[in-house]
Amino acid sequence: MHLQDILYSQGFGTRRVCAGLIQQGFVTVNGAQVTEAGMDIPVSEGLPFSVQGTAWEYHEKAYVLLNKPAGTECSQKPSTWPSIYTLLPSPLRLRPNKGAVQGVQAIGRLDQDTTGLLLLTDDGQFIHRMGSPKHHVPKVYEATVKHPLDDAQVQKLLDGVVLDDDPKPVRAAACEAVGPLHLRLTLTEGKYHQVKRMVAAVGNRVEGLHRSRIGSLELPDSLAPGQWRWLGADEVETLRKAR
Repeated sequence: MHLQDILYSQGFGTRRVCAGLIQQGFVTVNGAQVTEAGMDIPVSEGLPFSVQGTAWEYHEKAYVLLNKPAGTECSQKPSTWPSIYTLLPSPLRLRPNKGAVQGVQAIGRLDQDTTGLLLLTDDGQFIHRMGSPKHHVPKVYEATVKHPLDDAQVQKLLDGVVLDDDPKPVRAAACEAVGPLHLRLTLTEGKYHQVKRMVAAVGNRVEGLHRSRIGSLELPDSLAPGQWRWLGADEVETLRKAR
C-alpha cells in the first residue's frame, strides 16, 4: 500500500495532506524516515510509524476502550457537557468511513454522569453485534444507591420490574448487594436510563453509576478516567463471541 494511503486510512488527513507530511520529512516507518509518498509499504496489523513525532500503529479497523469520566456526553454534538470524542486523538476522530460519519463511534451511550467502560470502533458490524439485544452481551454496572439495600429489592430486580414505556418486565441477568449502598447489576439489553429506572422501580435511587465490564472484558485499574487504549485482537474476538 502506498504510504500516503496508509496515513489517509488511519485518519491523518486527506491524501494531499498526507503526501505533504511525507514529503516534508515528518513521517517515519519502523523508525526510518520516508519522504516518498508513493512508496509501497508492506502493511500488517500493528505496523509502527510516526507522524510529526507522534507514534502510531496501523489498524485496518479501530477498536478502542475508553474509561469514560463523569461530566462528558457520548455525542459528536453535545448539548451541555464536553464530548467524549475530545478525549481521543484526532486520527481516531478523522478516520475515513464509507458512511456519512467519520471516525470511531461509541457502542451504545452512557449518561453524562455515568463513568466507566466504553467501547468505540469504526467497524459497523461489530457495533451491531455488540449493541443488538438479540446477542445478550452482558454488561456489569456498579451502582451507588441512596437508601440501604435489602434482599427484597435485589429479588425484585432479578424477578423483573415494569418500566413506564414497556409492559413487559425487565430483569437483571445477575444482581447482588455488594455493600449496604453498593449494587452490582448485570444487564443484557440497553434501554434508556435502564439501571436508574430499574432501581427507582424497587423504591431506591441511583446516586452514582459505573460500568465495570462488558462480556469478559473488565475495565483495567491502570486506565485512568479519560484515558483510552487499543483493544487486542484476542479481546475483540472474545467480545464477538460474548453472550
